Amino acid sequence: MMSVKLYDRNPRYIPRIAAVHDMCGYGKCSLTAAIPILSAAGCDVCPVPTALFSAHTNYPVFTMHDTTPILNGYLDAWQQEDVALDGVYSGFLGSADQVALIERLYHDYPNALRLVDPVMGDGGNMYATYTEELCKAMGRLANGADILMPNLTEASILTGRDYVGQNIADAQIDETLQALLDLGAKNVVLKGIDHNDGYLRNYIVNAEEGVSAKTECKHEKLPFMIHGTGDAFASSLIAAVMAGRDMTEAAQIAGEFVRHSMINTQYQPDFERRGVSFELNLGDLTKLVQLD
Repeated sequence: MMSVKLYDRNPRYIPRIAAVHDMCGYGKCSLTAAIPILSAAGCDVCPVPTALFSAHTNYPVFTMHDTTPILNGYLDAWQQEDVALDGVYSGFLGSADQVALIERLYHDYPNALRLVDPVMGDGGNMYATYTEELCKAMGRLANGADILMPNLTEASILTGRDYVGQNIADAQIDETLQALLDLGAKNVVLKGIDHNDGYLRNYIVNAEEGVSAKTECKHEKLPFMIHGTGDAFASSLIAAVMAGRDMTEAAQIAGEFVRHSMINTQYQPDFERRGVSFELNLGDLTKLVQLD
């Protein structure tokens, strides 16, 4: 596979990324992951909050406020201030109507990278606040995505394929990757393949070379799970891309950042639900852009 590099970083320039995600008061994910992780790698993060949650949806009790009605005015103000963007990074959405808001950002900022983490579910299940309508609308963002980063559940929803678990054969991996490319994505990172051999695998492919040239990144599997690892992975992968790393290197950096952060997280109370405690590992991302 050729080295796909999406961004040439001027070492003294700070790229600006619109992060279109929800904000959770408790349970670190979405914006509370994207803002510190991208900032640590020298990016200016401009939040577009799609919903306000008291806690993420893995908690039995949470409140949600859908911000859709305010967002067009929010983006109008950006236009009036002539805000410039180098990337649009989308994740968890509060309603199907918000897909059109992301498409508006694509129209307003045609040169910005389109960075899509199609957050819809995990383990074969959709998240509690998601609907069939929202999942169908989310599929529109795959077409033209510079990076599309689904897990296997999300890949199944996007492509209309049955979810058969995380231990899928090589032929199924190739078929899934091809189906995602057929949606119009330029680069795909398929996350979370588990062959029960002590490793988790992610696969990277680009539309120009096709599935036969895919690359694999594998990381040691830890004996516990933590909520929010997907958000931390996507944010750190984008951080590495915006630091000028190629796609395969960025995916490897992101996987190891998440693994190292999980090791520190296990010592925190309620660690499986509270989210990835990556604070002690942010310096690893700052090293990517540190000036001499």
